[in-house]
Amino acid sequence: MSARPNIVLIVNDHQAYYRHGWDDGPRPLTPHFDRLAADGVRFERSYCAVPLCGPSRRTLATGLYPHNHRNYFNYSNAPYDHEIYTTNLARAGYRCFTFGKWHAGAGTALNFDCEGFSMEDYGNPYISAEYRDYLRKKGLPPAEHRVEFVFDSFVMKREFPALKPGAAYRSERYWCGEHATGITTTPKESHEAFFLADMACEQLEALADAEDDQPFHLRLDFWGPHQPFFPTQEFADLYDPEDIPVYGNFADSLAGKPALYWQDPHDRLTDEDGRFATPSNLDWGEWQRIIARAYGHITMVDAAGGLVLDKLDELGLADNTLVIWTADHGDALGSHGGRFDKGSYLTEEVLRVPLALRYPGRIAPTQTSDALVCGIDIAPTILDAAGTDFARPVDGESLLPLASEVGEAGAEGRGSLLVESYGHGFGTIELARALIKGRYKLIAYQNHASELYDLESDPYELTNLFTSPQHSDMISEMEAELQAWLDKTGDTDFAKPVSEAFRELDNRKFQELLRRRARVNDAGD
Repeated sequence: MSARPNIVLIVNDHQAYYRHGWDDGPRPLTPHFDRLAADGVRFERSYCAVPLCGPSRRTLATGLYPHNHRNYFNYSNAPYDHEIYTTNLARAGYRCFTFGKWHAGAGTALNFDCEGFSMEDYGNPYISAEYRDYLRKKGLPPAEHRVEFVFDSFVMKREFPALKPGAAYRSERYWCGEHATGITTTPKESHEAFFLADMACEQLEALADAEDDQPFHLRLDFWGPHQPFFPTQEFADLYDPEDIPVYGNFADSLAGKPALYWQDPHDRLTDEDGRFATPSNLDWGEWQRIIARAYGHITMVDAAGGLVLDKLDELGLADNTLVIWTADHGDALGSHGGRFDKGSYLTEEVLRVPLALRYPGRIAPTQTSDALVCGIDIAPTILDAAGTDFARPVDGESLLPLASEVGEAGAEGRGSLLVESYGHGFGTIELARALIKGRYKLIAYQNHASELYDLESDPYELTNLFTSPQHSDMISEMEAELQAWLDKTGDTDFAKPVSEAFRELDNRKFQELLRRRARVNDAGD
């Protein structure tokens, strides 16, 4: 057994977490994540660096904010002119394996000293040769889903003609992020989460059989619980939609909030003028059914991740393995007037993510931490555990000092945290920066009025305090601290006006992507 720890990173995609079941009603069941947290430390105030898949995943790989790694949007494909942590691990003597979604820029994780299974762009595992081989080996049918609800979206109407309520649907085109809900009618083992977990478990078995002293890093990136919310009946039956109470800001009128909340063009629920519809044009009964399917999907992905934890135990690898389990960002899911997916706003629902670490002998069990932590900290934590580091400074810090060692106390952590957004992309850019400090969150926009929320007394962010005279001194202090963060991390983007060239660059890349996907779809028809 290696003296250095093996390291496993599990990343869920797009997980509803903040306030879901925190007050009343059912909470999404995650027994395997909870088991991991009980054996180590759970971080209660964990934020993504940016609430969008592509830039957040580049952050997880680099320890950098988007303003430093420059992969601003899902389709930016910024150059890799910075270090990727797996390459550093490989140089330090680790074998690195990856199974699942990459979506951090051009190429795949296999370009960065990893073995395993990784796909370009967003990817769709259901159309991969590896998935077909898996089905043959296991004697399984391709995943099929009974569609219940489809969000009225231009993407769906134009590119997914088979995605209709009542249809028996297979995800066989370029993308598997359809904006829909339903039930997976084939065995759960046909689902991408179990396909990926099976490959990861097979790799762990091979590593255990090798009986050498070389440490390994294994990364498992599920495509779920990102929509489509397609749990099997087994997991759907865990949640009765009628038990889900009205979400705390579902009826948010958006009064006092900047215009961005109405203007975001990527919301799936808009009025006839293309503005976000408030009150929601779906009643709460419909939202209950949508959220119940989302919860079932979360629990199904958790079960797949649990297979990897079980395999570590079975093979005797758990005692010398650091396991980190988190998500790339949150999910708006029914919040702030009834939103689906995410957008250009920086609400807690899209920013907060689950995070737990287990490291037997180093991290004491049953800990919870209120330290402000972020996706920028994941890669530095992994390299710290491996006894190596980035060659150049990064924005994140190792989380290991925050988790108390057996018999010792942990560090306190940072006093405030920066998170950011460039918007949802597709040619629309909305620069925003948020500072979280104690109970307050300040959000500054380049082109909109600012926001301030007291997260302790107003956890659903219903009352914007930015114009409150009683908070003027504190706002000035927080604005100064936000500027200090921008200076410290070298963020010059926020001070510049958004150029047409910048806007056109993102839109052009998106249009190129659509053309490439159309060719793939035409070839498959």
